[in-house]
Amino acid sequence: MMYTEEKKPGGKGFYTLEDVVDGMGFGPFQWFIMTMGGLAWMADGMEMTLLAVLGPELSCQWRLSSQETATLTMVVFLGMSFFGIPWGNICDRYGRKFGLVLSTLVTFYFGALSAFSPSYAWLLAIRTLCGMGIAGAPQAVTIHAEFLPTEGRAVTLILVELFWAIGAMLAVIISMFVMPTLGWRYVVFLCSIPLFLFALFCYWLPESVRFEVLSGNKAAAEKTLKRLAKWNGHEMPEGELKIEVTESDRGNFWDMFAPDLRVTTCLLFVIWMIATFSYYGMVLSVTEIFKALKTNDGQCIDSVQSSGSEESCAAACSPLTQEDYMDTLFTTAAEIPGLFFTIAVVEVIGRKATLAVEFTLFSIFAYISYICMDRFWLVVVLFTARAFATGAFQCAYVYTPEVYPTSIRAISLGTFSTAGRVGAMITPFVAQVLLQTNIQLAMGIYAGCGILAAICSILLPNETKGRAMEAIAH
Repeated sequence: MMYTEEKKPGGKGFYTLEDVVDGMGFGPFQWFIMTMGGLAWMADGMEMTLLAVLGPELSCQWRLSSQETATLTMVVFLGMSFFGIPWGNICDRYGRKFGLVLSTLVTFYFGALSAFSPSYAWLLAIRTLCGMGIAGAPQAVTIHAEFLPTEGRAVTLILVELFWAIGAMLAVIISMFVMPTLGWRYVVFLCSIPLFLFALFCYWLPESVRFEVLSGNKAAAEKTLKRLAKWNGHEMPEGELKIEVTESDRGNFWDMFAPDLRVTTCLLFVIWMIATFSYYGMVLSVTEIFKALKTNDGQCIDSVQSSGSEESCAAACSPLTQEDYMDTLFTTAAEIPGLFFTIAVVEVIGRKATLAVEFTLFSIFAYISYICMDRFWLVVVLFTARAFATGAFQCAYVYTPEVYPTSIRAISLGTFSTAGRVGAMITPFVAQVLLQTNIQLAMGIYAGCGILAAICSILLPNETKGRAMEAIAH
């Protein structure tokens, strides 16, 4: 382990934050931070996957139309869009840990409260408030990224996303066994419990050392670095921590549009909107398509509902069967190979190229998903499309905290999370409404948006592979 120390009069050395984080490498301390961030991701993944399995069930019990079902999904993203930027501001001002714990408790409270909703209107209101809490979940990525050494940073950032996939699969498994026996209220309540457990475990989660440095809290930063050194089995360098930034270096929203970041910010707005639009489109469309495929006879369909008024559509509900749940679980598991594909290529071809390749491959498989094929091959195509949608989404999570400095890292991630939710708010009306009448057009929209995102990825001006994280914007 090597440090680049500066000397001051008297021979006492200085060391920087980068010296310690990069010098000590990846070890048990980072594994702990990754696991904690992963638990937050897993809990939120369960909450978000509920959107796909609740719709078919409630459309039967409460006789909801396709528009009402889509609105139930949309309001969660509406709440997320309202609070993405505020959570970023809170985390940049009061700390990553504080914002993450507070948002988790908000999500747990309203997530559990959803189980007691007496009517559709109440459920809409409570799920909107639940979405406000979920908007703070991306800060788990911020606190994780700020403890990572430059080498291998992308791989470890993507690995934490495996917890999201595990959470999504757990939600499907719980639904498969609990929904037919105890009902949707028990499913909703059970899926909220991991959020409360994570909030309790956060007692042992350290504050981001980069935030402590930016806040000028030298004593707290040195204490955290000593904990890192102890856990990773290294000695701290001699001397004092050199604070290179001050409280006045805190950034704000408009710093994202500084001359050297302006083009990046505009392109990332498009990329994030399409990433969430595509990912949640695959999540929601799978259950809608399976409702129309009750046999494996290879019959081609142009729409989920061929005809009838809105009232008849609501009355002719089709709850998910065990086969539907198993196929949904299989396509949900697509996130795991999607993440490993991203891991395999992101440090080889870079972040920009990885985004472009995965968006392009997603577009291809989304486009061919409506070609006449039997259920088995349709599941395979949807599996592959979701895998690449997942990979592209998570690569955006890697690139964003790397390209923005510490002073605006949390607010930038919160801002793009908000921008992404705009795409997510639109996608239910494509995957749950338009798909009801024209599958070709619905999947064609997803394919076209994927190509647009691939072009924007290529146009990004900065590649962040191997680049150290900056403290402040220049």
